[in-house]
Amino acid sequence: MPAPSDHPLPADARLPLFFYNLLFPFVFLLLLPSFLLRMIRRGNYREKFGQRLGFYSTEDRNRLAGQRWIWIHSISVGETFVALKLARQLHAANPACRILLSVTTSTGFALARESAADWLEPIYNPIDLRSIVRRTLDVLQPESVVLIEGDVWPNFLAETHRRGIPVWLANARLSPRSERRFRRFRSFAGPLFRLLKGIAAPDSEDVERWASIGLLREKIHVTGNIKFDYAVPGESRADEFRALVAPLGITAETPILLAGSTFDGEEKLLAEILLELRRTFPDLVLILVPRHVERTATILRELASLGLRITRRTTLPLPTPSGPDPCDILLVDTTGELRDWYALATVVFIGKSLTATATGGQNPAEAVILGKPVLFGPHMENFEILVAHLLRQQAALQVPDVPALKTQIATLLSDPTQRAAMGARGRDSLIAHQSATARVTSLLNTPHDAEIHATSAK
Repeated sequence: MPAPSDHPLPADARLPLFFYNLLFPFVFLLLLPSFLLRMIRRGNYREKFGQRLGFYSTEDRNRLAGQRWIWIHSISVGETFVALKLARQLHAANPACRILLSVTTSTGFALARESAADWLEPIYNPIDLRSIVRRTLDVLQPESVVLIEGDVWPNFLAETHRRGIPVWLANARLSPRSERRFRRFRSFAGPLFRLLKGIAAPDSEDVERWASIGLLREKIHVTGNIKFDYAVPGESRADEFRALVAPLGITAETPILLAGSTFDGEEKLLAEILLELRRTFPDLVLILVPRHVERTATILRELASLGLRITRRTTLPLPTPSGPDPCDILLVDTTGELRDWYALATVVFIGKSLTATATGGQNPAEAVILGKPVLFGPHMENFEILVAHLLRQQAALQVPDVPALKTQIATLLSDPTQRAAMGARGRDSLIAHQSATARVTSLLNTPHDAEIHATSAK
């Protein structure tokens, strides 16, 4: 392992680091009470607390010693999802690699620990005090480090640089506000960012933004956004499912409102919308796919008073081909078929977004990447980054309440051109980021003894 003095800091990075270390202890002490309060509220803060200070148990030190680690450095749950996706891709590309996945919050640690394996070790991030960072690096001795999104700390960058450990920033996030702040202090921020080996930026527009704060252009590689890296669906059972519903009088021309991953209360609201929309669209059929199939009996009781004809998925195919047996609602009381039902939809509603009381939402990506027009209610907090992306691209519609949902569904059912355009925008917005994880993995695995030119996502 190279000694810390083997790679001295560039001269222009020494002054910013001096002022940072002069001010950081005071800022840290000022923020410490709120930091400790958040830890207590989240719970489990005592577990492996010493790792935050660079102290590891004898058992941990023995297990970590002598391994060739790639260290992926994340923050909380959102970044940890990205880190796990990248970790799995790195391990798939090289099963011999071993990965440290560090987090800042206890919620992030819980998520990382669920995926722990003989090749994946969850740990806590060290506080960015020079002595703590050095003590941590002495124990872990990683071969390389990957920071996720924006978790860049000056002492950490300086100490890894001194030891000759390459550090990459993946899924590099730079908000307009951060860009303005860093540009204002470019003479201080730029030299520290230039300690990075390189960054993997989500979009081509990010190149100029990172360059504007002092990062060398040849270190910026456009790879796509790992968060939006969803696989394009493979072989579909759509033809099989169309044959299943044909005896119900549902044809390729039948308008279908499909509600995916619905939660308590949403099924009845959607059935009531169906009744109202039937005045304009008499052939409209509702397909309900509850998030939890064990709620089937409850859903049937809730819908009984509406006088609608309901068919359960488990009764298909119908026992006799004696002619159409029309239904108003198909209730999917099986699991693992949501993607294939999406393929039949005219309009898709994403569940747990209308009746959630705090945070809610289910993943809209499967429907979006199939080119379906997608709507959801006000509660999509669980997927807020993806939702913000789709809304920016005009690839989905978010409604505040049930009346607005009914109005927007009616608008989409009336306008096939709008449906097709929205679906195409959504599909294209995600396909643009397909294989982003593989591109970042390839970038990290490429020898970089000499600087290489920026690459772009194909």
